[in-house]
Amino acid sequence: MRRIWYVMAACLGVIGLFIGGLTLFSGSFSPRSYVSKHYQRAAVRDIGTDARAYVTTKSPTRVANEITGAWKPAGRYADGTGIYLRYSKDSVVLKPNGTGTLILVEPLRTAYNRYSGTVGGSGWVGRGDGNSGRGGGPGTGK
Repeated sequence: MRRIWYVMAACLGVIGLFIGGLTLFSGSFSPRSYVSKHYQRAAVRDIGTDARAYVTTKSPTRVANEITGAWKPAGRYADGTGIYLRYSKDSVVLKPNGTGTLILVEPLRTAYNRYSGTVGGSGWVGRGDGNSGRGGGPGTGK
């Protein structure tokens, strides 16, 4: 009987290692890495040293659906100027550029300053440090 448990444990261990290996070698570990792997880099469109630019011929809505399908944002805002996705550490901003979409990825702390005038009252922006400012206990942050 003991032997069966050892065999089952070994099989589960092998399955776990296999799934972990697939995740490690095939996945994107952040919205930033997802964008860098799926869209064309456009360094000439960077904004300073903070916002890295990428381009695609796909529409902003389609790009937003692809990115949010892979990485659920903590906040999302859209208007005529673009689609703004907020993650815990980064922002992804999708702007129409006439031939497709300009994708700007930057740390949330700099995106907060750059886009707060556009998305300020929408709940997209936290405190600029990746936190919403709400506590975690019962009745806190209300």
